[in-house]
Amino acid sequence: MRWSPVLNRVTDGHELVAITLGHPLVDEYLAFAGARLRINSWLAVAFDLKVFFAIVGKDPTAVTTADVFGFIQAQRRPRLGVKVVRLEDGESGLAARTIKRRLASVSGFYGYLVARGDVGVRANPVPRGSAARRPATRPGRWGSPLIRTPRTLPRVLAPEEADALLAALRTRRDRAMVEAMLLGALRRCEVLGLRISDVQPGEHRLFVAEGKGGHQRTVPVSKRFFSTLAAYLAEERPETTSDRLFVVFKGPHRGQPLTPAGLDEIVRGARARAGLAHVTCHQLRHTCLTRLREAGMALEAVQAQAGHRSIESTRIYLHLANSWLVEEYVRAVAAIEADEQTAFTGTSAEEAR
Repeated sequence: MRWSPVLNRVTDGHELVAITLGHPLVDEYLAFAGARLRINSWLAVAFDLKVFFAIVGKDPTAVTTADVFGFIQAQRRPRLGVKVVRLEDGESGLAARTIKRRLASVSGFYGYLVARGDVGVRANPVPRGSAARRPATRPGRWGSPLIRTPRTLPRVLAPEEADALLAALRTRRDRAMVEAMLLGALRRCEVLGLRISDVQPGEHRLFVAEGKGGHQRTVPVSKRFFSTLAAYLAEERPETTSDRLFVVFKGPHRGQPLTPAGLDEIVRGARARAGLAHVTCHQLRHTCLTRLREAGMALEAVQAQAGHRSIESTRIYLHLANSWLVEEYVRAVAAIEADEQTAFTGTSAEEAR
C-alpha cells in the first residue's frame, strides 16, 4: 500500500504538543520520540521520516534494506539542473552529514518497531555499515560506516571580526546574547533557555538548565557579559510574566520568549551591517572555545565549559588552536635537532645541552 506522508504540527497556544505524518505506526513513534527529544530534534526526525517514506513510497512494515540503499542513491543524485560539486566531499547531491542524519532517524524508527515486536518487523532494514568491509576477526561488527562523512574544521571569527559584530548590534539584549555565545560558549538553545533564576551575578556564572541532551551544567562567563546583561535588565527588558531571560521587545509577541528564528535574524542583521561574509550562532561558540584553548585552558576544562559528554568532541579545538600546534611543533623540532646534533658530533645528549 502506497502512503504519502504529510507533516502536521499540533499546537496548544505557542507550545508544540504533537507531530504526525498520517500513519499510525509513525505517529506513535513520533509521540514516543517527542517525550525524549528537544523540539528542534523532534521536528528534524519527523522531517527525515517524511522525506524517507515520500521517496520509498511503501508502508513502513514493507520496507527492505534494498529500499534503504535506493534511498541513499536518490539522496546522492544531483538536484535537477544543478551541476555544483562540493569541495569538502566531492558530492553533488545532499551533504553526507544530512544523509547520515536521515538514516539515523529511520534506523531509530525501525529500532522502535523491532523492540515493540507486535507489528511484524523483526529486523532493522538500515544496515550498520558496509558488508564488504566486515572484519573476519569480529564477525558481529562492521568495518566501515555506511555513510562516510568528512571531518571538517568549524569556522571561527578573527578578533577584529568579533569586535565588528559586537559593534553592529543595536541593543543590550542582542549584545548580551551574542556575548553569552562568544564569551561563554553557550549554544543558541542554551541562551534562549536561560531564565532569570539561572543568572548568578555574584559568582559571574550561569546555570544552564536546558543543555544538549537534557544535561545541566554551571559555567563561568566574563564580567563583560554580566555588565551588558545588567544594563539590559535595568533599561530594556519589558514588563512580562515570563521568567525567560531574553524576551521580545515589540509587536504582538512583546514580553514573550525570543525564538531561535528571532536570534538568527538578529545575528544575520548584525553580520550584514558589520560587512562579514559568514557568521552563525554556532560559529560564535566555536570561536570562544578555540580562544580558550589557545589561551592555555586545559582540554578537560574546555570540555566542561562546552558541555561535551565526550572528550573526543572537544579534541577538534586542538586543531583550531593554531598556537598550540605551533608550540608543539617547535618543541618537537628542537628535540629532533638536538638529537641529530648529538649523533653528528658524537657527544652525549647531556653534553650537547
